[in-house]
Amino acid sequence: MNKTKILILIGISIIILISGCVNENQQENNQKTPERIISTSPSNTEILFALGLGDKVVGVTTYCNYPPEAPEKEKIGGFSTVDIEKIISLNPDMVLASSKTGDENIKKLEDKGITVLIVEPKNIDEILKAIELIGNVTGKENEAKSLTENMLKRINKVKENSKNLKEKPKVMYVVWHEPLMSAGKNTFANDIIEIAGGENIYSDMEIQYPTISLESVIDRNPDIIIASVGHGDAGNLTYNYVMNEPRLKDVNAVKNKRVYEIDADIMNRPGPRISDALEQFAVWMRE
Repeated sequence: MNKTKILILIGISIIILISGCVNENQQENNQKTPERIISTSPSNTEILFALGLGDKVVGVTTYCNYPPEAPEKEKIGGFSTVDIEKIISLNPDMVLASSKTGDENIKKLEDKGITVLIVEPKNIDEILKAIELIGNVTGKENEAKSLTENMLKRINKVKENSKNLKEKPKVMYVVWHEPLMSAGKNTFANDIIEIAGGENIYSDMEIQYPTISLESVIDRNPDIIIASVGHGDAGNLTYNYVMNEPRLKDVNAVKNKRVYEIDADIMNRPGPRISDALEQFAVWMRE
């Protein structure tokens, strides 16, 4: 039976059937739920496990390190360097991918008749929609609903509490230090900062993760700086850079000891743990 490659672009809210035909059984029974799933991104892996689909996951990337069970799965390559032959050998009936999987690789999977679902959430609202979509496709609608309702409850609580802040602190999120990069308007970081009650000093930037100058940081003078740490073997290099760069010593955040670090995996993955990042930001807004 032919399978259908499904391309879902959450970011622009469209669903396109790229090739193949939905067979008659799928039309009658909606769509057969997948039994062997491969994930090509850490965030997708986290969503699958959070929905109780860990037993159906047969392959993940080398970067899929959460939950603890994820690294035990068969490896299918890196985030943007997937091994197509390895994927095919695992005989999946669905590959949950991202745009970084690459058009050429997706085409190869398509040619093998493998169903490919690509999710690209761009903000917190779309993360919730992506989780619901994956739940619908995998027969985990109730679990997805429960998960997103819990996330939304936590998000709304932070949003409500942020109304009690006397003033919005100016916040800078440091993505990387060499070159110095922050988060612009259309990012999870911007959403989190604003919901937690802060003001992203680079919310005027249309580029998601712009390279910025030290002069710009000094001029915008953030009250809080939050550095993304982890990044594989990078440790807390980004945090150390902020703390040890002499030209930043008079910036309010450094001067008032309001420089914090957050695990890049929690902050940068569009999945269930984004609520954890939000709650941590909310704490820092009040310190």
